[in-house]
Amino acid sequence: MTVTPLGIPRRLLEFTIDGEEVRAPEGATVLDACRAAGKEVPTLCQGDTLTPKNACRVCVVGVEGARTLVPACSRRAEPGMVVRTDTERARHSRKIVLELLASSVDLSTTPEVAGWLKEYEAKPDRFGPDAARLNDGPQIDNDLYVRDYDKCVLCYKCVDACGDQWQNTFAISVAGRGFDARIAVEHDAPLTDSACVYCGNCIEVCPTGALSFRSEFDMRAAGTWDESKQTETTTVCAYCGVGCNLTLHVQDNEIVKVTSPHDNPVTHGNLCIKGRFGYQHVQNRDR
Repeated sequence: MTVTPLGIPRRLLEFTIDGEEVRAPEGATVLDACRAAGKEVPTLCQGDTLTPKNACRVCVVGVEGARTLVPACSRRAEPGMVVRTDTERARHSRKIVLELLASSVDLSTTPEVAGWLKEYEAKPDRFGPDAARLNDGPQIDNDLYVRDYDKCVLCYKCVDACGDQWQNTFAISVAGRGFDARIAVEHDAPLTDSACVYCGNCIEVCPTGALSFRSEFDMRAAGTWDESKQTETTTVCAYCGVGCNLTLHVQDNEIVKVTSPHDNPVTHGNLCIKGRFGYQHVQNRDR
């Protein structure tokens, strides 16, 4: 007989969100509670497998008694807390943040942003054509993935995934200040000369497409990338005995990329280079 451990039950906290009484487990964030209650709060830097960094500030909400708006992704729920997600102040803050981001960063491949810009009536163009952009272009220095820092919002998720939260490779970090800040390897050396092990876990957590599979990048450039035609099949990696789960994204009977379920207790969304990129043998029909 298989026994499933239940773990230590967590106390439920009672508080209100937009006038509605809600309950959330002790330790849950305001963002967790909002999502459980069906309240949509936009966020870019929050990742379900990473510690919140409070970098993007898009998820700010009002909390009664707080002097400033608070980031919902990291603020823990408290008994009796009164949260307001749709105040004029919160909406104005999100509008400004979205305008600043969209004026300086290419958000064309960022999911949901187009809808948020419309919802909050954000007008990034009001800053003019001289708004700061890197204009570096995509960096294509390997056959596995592409870095396009013109799309980077400096959410730190890739740094955390590469660092002490998951991979412990520490190949990348943030270099520079202000508009010169960017993700870089040690001494700003080429990626091929760095400690990168090409696990691709940074791609898994990137919210904007600044990091993408080479296959996806090439297909987008050719105009053939179409997520509406893609199917997803979860299976088990056959390279070793760990049992990592893989989600195969297939378009036109070809695997176009591989991800991993974030709720899987073995991988939590992370893979090695073989699991994430070693799928070509499956569809090499010449051998």
